[in-house]
Amino acid sequence: RSKAQIVAKRKQLLLPNLSISYSDPIKFVRGDGVWLIDNFGRAYLDCFNNVCHLGHCHPDVVQALSRQASRLNTNTRYLHDNIVEYAERLTATLPKGLAVASFGCSGSEANSLMLRMARNHTGRNDAIVLDWAYHGTTQELIDLSPYKYKRKAGKGRAEHVFEAAVPDVYRAADDWPFEELGKRFAQSVAEQ
Repeated sequence: RSKAQIVAKRKQLLLPNLSISYSDPIKFVRGDGVWLIDNFGRAYLDCFNNVCHLGHCHPDVVQALSRQASRLNTNTRYLHDNIVEYAERLTATLPKGLAVASFGCSGSEANSLMLRMARNHTGRNDAIVLDWAYHGTTQELIDLSPYKYKRKAGKGRAEHVFEAAVPDVYRAADDWPFEELGKRFAQSVAEQ
């Protein structure tokens, strides 16, 4: 399908909140390591998606997913060796005192669980977020995401949300001395 055909079908079949990047959208047909490949075979360095740390289509990940999906694909309510083996391997890499794991299916689910744990531990509802941060697609995470609530259809910042400056050395205030940048950004959080 052409880009125009895909855009038309998206408008017909998908929710309108699923935005498309770029005024001239790119049609990607595959990923390879740090690259996204378009329908003309051009490679684009991917520094945006959540795979940057491991890469698209990593052969070890593809093989592990395929092997597990062909054997068993269920949830954690049932016993299976892999979940405890993975939890053992994962928690062995954590600092002392962090000894348990939880698994989710998406970043939104993981962030929602983190928020629930933080609220349970502190007994508070307030949250400090970085300006223009994005945390996920559930309503409670959209409420915490300046990237969403500051945009055209956004409802503005909720009372329990506080914004700190993004620690971006390149765009720091001109009057901040270089050796004080870390302190100044930390102060932005403390002020909230």
